[in-house]
Amino acid sequence: MGIKAALPKYELYFYTSVLALAVLWAASWIYEASSENVDRKTFKESVQPGWTYFGRKMDVADFEWVMWFTKFRNHIVFALSGHVIFAKICSMMAPQHRSTVYMVYGMLAVFCTMGLTYMMLILSHCILLYSIAMVKQKWLCFVAGLVSLATFKLEPVSSWQNGFVTGNFDLQDVLFFGGSGFTIMRCMSFALENYEKKDGNYTFLDLLKYNFYLPFFFFGPIMTFDKFHVQANNPDLTRKERELWNIRVSALLHLGAIVVVDMFFHFLYILTIPSDMKLLKNLSDWSLGQWLLS
Repeated sequence: MGIKAALPKYELYFYTSVLALAVLWAASWIYEASSENVDRKTFKESVQPGWTYFGRKMDVADFEWVMWFTKFRNHIVFALSGHVIFAKICSMMAPQHRSTVYMVYGMLAVFCTMGLTYMMLILSHCILLYSIAMVKQKWLCFVAGLVSLATFKLEPVSSWQNGFVTGNFDLQDVLFFGGSGFTIMRCMSFALENYEKKDGNYTFLDLLKYNFYLPFFFFGPIMTFDKFHVQANNPDLTRKERELWNIRVSALLHLGAIVVVDMFFHFLYILTIPSDMKLLKNLSDWSLGQWLLS
């Protein structure tokens, strides 16, 4: 076993500064390349008027990104706002049932979005992996989880499972594979934590509470079951010192990351440039490096 220690702050700041300067330097090259070639024939379909406050046209080549920030933006805000409101009400009236309310609201949101048959598919995976978790064999938990993930890529099982999604709407495939893949990963985390539990087993309801927590369901991030179980079932809702400050800082960092990604996609024409192979061949090494990094 090696010695585990956090890196000094000044060293982390140094690494971050070097990386940020390298990215900015490379971005300046691809910005120049995109500005000089904005009127090329291959750019006309994807580069449309927009970004008037920058005096810059907008790249709409990324279909998924456009959908998230137009049609699905209101749905996301509505669903997450409801999650926060119901959680706040429950926290004030019955904090001991907070995790159950999260589960019920998450299941309703998934049901309304993807349909009953998709819910049945997700529940079947949960039941299967929960049954395997009861055996308390670590290797079996890993194998079962990996095999379950593989079923979403191997034919004809993949097509058969896709058939469980009713309707036809934009981003359906993204939500299907996102929700299914993260469900399997959460079930694996649950199974491994159950293996470590010495006295008895966690219940199937614990798994459902963990899996159908709405902010994590479709796209993560992955919070291991042990951490979720402690936080979701803690009736003491008092915040630690500076905890609210840390939440605000984290929220601002995530917002900043979203803005940076949006800028890279739409302001530097990251997704339109690859459609012109002749232009790619003429780009500098720095420009190609920034494009690959993005």
